[in-house]
Amino acid sequence: MNNATPIALPPFVAPMRFDDPQAALAQVQRIYADALAHLRDHLRRYAAGEAYAGLDADAPWPRVRAHYPFVRIEVSERTPVDPGLAWGFVAGPGRFETTVTRPDLFGPYLLAQFTALRANHGVAIEVGTSHQPIPLPFAGVAEDSVEADLPEARRQRLREVFDLPDLSAMDDGIANGTAILQPGEAQPLALFTAPRVDYSLHRLRHYTGTAPEWFQNFVLFTNYQFYIDEFVALAEAEMDRPDSDYLAFVAPGNVVTWRRGLPEAERAAWLAAPQGVAPARLPQMPAWHLLRADRSGISMVNIGVGPSNAKTITDHIAVLRPHAWIMLGHCAGLRNSQRLGDYVLAHAYVREDHVLDEELPLWVPIPALAEVQVALETAVEAVTGLEGAELKRVLRTGTVASTDNRNWELLPSRDALTTPERRFSQSRAIALDMESATLAANGFRFRVPYGTLLCVSDKPLHGEIKLPGMANAFYRERVGQHLRIGLAAVERLRAAGPERLHSRKLRSFNEVAFQ
Repeated sequence: MNNATPIALPPFVAPMRFDDPQAALAQVQRIYADALAHLRDHLRRYAAGEAYAGLDADAPWPRVRAHYPFVRIEVSERTPVDPGLAWGFVAGPGRFETTVTRPDLFGPYLLAQFTALRANHGVAIEVGTSHQPIPLPFAGVAEDSVEADLPEARRQRLREVFDLPDLSAMDDGIANGTAILQPGEAQPLALFTAPRVDYSLHRLRHYTGTAPEWFQNFVLFTNYQFYIDEFVALAEAEMDRPDSDYLAFVAPGNVVTWRRGLPEAERAAWLAAPQGVAPARLPQMPAWHLLRADRSGISMVNIGVGPSNAKTITDHIAVLRPHAWIMLGHCAGLRNSQRLGDYVLAHAYVREDHVLDEELPLWVPIPALAEVQVALETAVEAVTGLEGAELKRVLRTGTVASTDNRNWELLPSRDALTTPERRFSQSRAIALDMESATLAANGFRFRVPYGTLLCVSDKPLHGEIKLPGMANAFYRERVGQHLRIGLAAVERLRAAGPERLHSRKLRSFNEVAFQ
């Protein structure tokens, strides 16, 4: 862009330092709201065919731009920090900064981060306007509808007037540990930049059919619609209980069912979130949400089959900074001693999914997280009513292998140097699926606590495959119990609190401060 090209900007807001985290958040909200108002107003005028103020009617519009807010702290000396903390502090002296977006959605999260930084370092929170432009599609406007209403000449010039998404501003170098800082550049304060967050919020709408405002802090993933059907039935029963801790149930299309007898005052905090009607067809990875007032409810996503879907959806849900995600699905049992319907609690993973090899090399171990493991095991015990030796007969802890080849059994084995069966045996794997290792690896990569509880639905190495009659009986008997176990595990994790759940195992040497 020519340096002489004029740029229409909102009024400049000088950076300010705050000792009060709430005041810092309010400043972020003001800067962001003014930026969006600037873009929306100019877009309205541009779409209406108006001339820009002070220019002739036929003169081209200047570049219209607004920028994200930034948050910055400066730490001058190493601060002693509670060694039990997993977030809320920086590793050493320096300048740390991040751009932020959607303070309406992330307000409580940002306030918690600001409060922790003040408590652990005693530094002021500096808030100002960054140099990162807000792309027009991320400004709360429907770009497709805007383009449809524009004359052809103005549609062609839209990108000359407004900023569009820049992929170079939203890579995952910070999360991957590969970001290279330029001389004088501030160190990152968060895993994700504002454009990266906005990109994922838009992708979540597309893939799940629900707005990100409805997502809760505990996420269950499944690879079968049977689990969703059971979740819907349980959620609808909760909505019929006036004393339920859940406020609402949200289905694809942002279809909201409020709890029976819920006071209007309790609905008010959620009324700004999009509400709609059921779609004609479900999206690729539909989501359902059981809401609690503090967002500690449960979101459940049917990710379908395959590691690509598992990576895609967690790439985007990660920006919401959930407290945990757990996989509940079916698997192939690899041991002769297993029976159909047995449970598998993963404590290690063999990664033959290949979708994260570039971001997270195979030499990186994916550790089991004690808090999640204990919650899942105790939930199995509580729901099944079994204990001791009886519990061990239906629950086995071990390595789960995930593959991107659904028909691995059909690979030629004669004269092969290695085969999947041999590798799974050498790794001591007890179960096989296509998603669990991906979900766990992306949880590790994005510092989101993770866990896996699978149910054995077939044993291909032993000739036990599901026939239609067997499958129907299996689903009826096990799906409901399996889901109740997942819900019970979430209740245990919620009761323990996020401070215990977010693990230091997920922190790198020079970790960002934001959770």
